[in-house]
Amino acid sequence: MRIHLGCEMIYDFVQPTPVIALLTVHASAAARMEAPDVVQSDPPTPTRGYHDGFGNWCTRLLAPAGRFKLRVDGVIRDDGASDPASPWARETPVDHLPSDALQFLIGSRYCETDLMMQEAWHLFGKVKPGWGRVQAICDFVHDHVAFDYMQARATRTASETYAEGRGVCRDYAHLAVTLCRCLNIPARYCTGYISDIGLPPPYADMDLAAWIEVFLDGAWHVFDPRNNAARRGRVLIARGRDAADVPLAHIFGPTPLVAFKVWTDRVDEAGRVVPPTA
Repeated sequence: MRIHLGCEMIYDFVQPTPVIALLTVHASAAARMEAPDVVQSDPPTPTRGYHDGFGNWCTRLLAPAGRFKLRVDGVIRDDGASDPASPWARETPVDHLPSDALQFLIGSRYCETDLMMQEAWHLFGKVKPGWGRVQAICDFVHDHVAFDYMQARATRTASETYAEGRGVCRDYAHLAVTLCRCLNIPARYCTGYISDIGLPPPYADMDLAAWIEVFLDGAWHVFDPRNNAARRGRVLIARGRDAADVPLAHIFGPTPLVAFKVWTDRVDEAGRVVPPTA
């Protein structure tokens, strides 16, 4: 199937401002794009691209003062399958982990393993290791945290999410990542598109989403503590230790965001939108 996806952000900058945007579909999915979803700006502005330390594609630019728009838009081909599950997957002992997975065991800006360690082992230390324990963590986070856009806070950490019991998808992801790391399970934060394909109405306004990837049995596996269900049409943009590594845009100055929208629609070969339930 074909999915039309993209997003647009509009700013009012008071002065020329450096920006690093992480909006392009991840290299692992780039081959399925019908055309590259390059970052476009209005007014047109020169850009430079590079891969960061996590393999994400970043776009550098100097935004001029005044109204400024960033936009990506494209169509990706997807096999239509739901997120795969591997209930037999086992945990890997720390001394057998690949070296590049070790950084995802350590505390980070929003994932304070030192503050959550005792509680993590109290809650899940007796749960059988492996896929089932990670799913138990996601079940807990899904039930413990109440989703509330009105309570969104960019500075909320995992321990604060646990204490307050509310947040948005990034908070669910941070708490689940932290609990996994406390139990010596490598976990990383992901951001990207999640569609409503295959789901019944009503449909909420579309937004970019956060989920996690966990290292089990020699491979990274997707878990989604916010939705806590397999989804179709999940498209990765970026991954890192937590949201501090993969914001949609690093703004090196005041951040006057005035508008933001996201779209992810199933379309036919002629580009016509297909209902999510079709």
